[in-house]
Amino acid sequence: MHLDVLDLRNFYYRTQLGRVAQRAIRDRVVEFWPPLSGQTVVGFGFAVPLLRPYLAEARRVIGLMPGPQGVMPWPAGMENVSVLCEETQWPISTGLVDRLVMMHGLETSDHPAALLEEAHRVLGPGGRVLFVVPNRAGLWSRSDATPFGVGRPYSAAQLEALIKQHGFTPEVSRTLLHAPPSQAPFWLRTAGFWEGVGRRLPWLSGGVLMIEASKQTYAPTRGGLGAVVRRPLRVLEGVGQPVPTPQVTPRHES
Repeated sequence: MHLDVLDLRNFYYRTQLGRVAQRAIRDRVVEFWPPLSGQTVVGFGFAVPLLRPYLAEARRVIGLMPGPQGVMPWPAGMENVSVLCEETQWPISTGLVDRLVMMHGLETSDHPAALLEEAHRVLGPGGRVLFVVPNRAGLWSRSDATPFGVGRPYSAAQLEALIKQHGFTPEVSRTLLHAPPSQAPFWLRTAGFWEGVGRRLPWLSGGVLMIEASKQTYAPTRGGLGAVVRRPLRVLEGVGQPVPTPQVTPRHES
């Protein structure tokens, strides 16, 4: 079940709770990946709130939004970088992407295996991906007041097992949004404090699970013509070597 792009926009840009969530997640993304020049940075689902820090430095920034969700122009007041796409067929060349963020994409997908294969395809050598999903053990996945209450929540073990099956190696796992999903002024005002507590106490479950993973690459194995035959068969010895033609002496008739 996909969320509607207008509902996502209204939550992240028009509610205090959404702005608090946006800032907490975006700050952690930038900690993982400081903006660097020359990189191609892509977000899938509704990840555009996390991409703004990369607009100035990156070679290319693309916000992919799946068809069932819908698309909106982004960023406001600048050249649009949002693209409406098929969920499992992205208009991106193979190996083009350096950094990929998936938020509100994996947990709502009807075809998560095919989606992960497409993510693996577009990542280049050394490419990294951040999966941002509802945490099964957190409060945000149990509330209908936020987008993280929609779709399949994951535990860290479940998400790591899933992405390993599709060519990714989990590197780092974190939880975020440790304050409850409440619009009450107290929780909104102290959200930063609770995020700090969550960082110092890793066992404290946050509402959102974030896992950074790298694309698996395999060294080619030697075989075929490079294989060494230790005891070659001798059945065909001599085949291919020239054989002298016997000389025939002409007979003279008498």
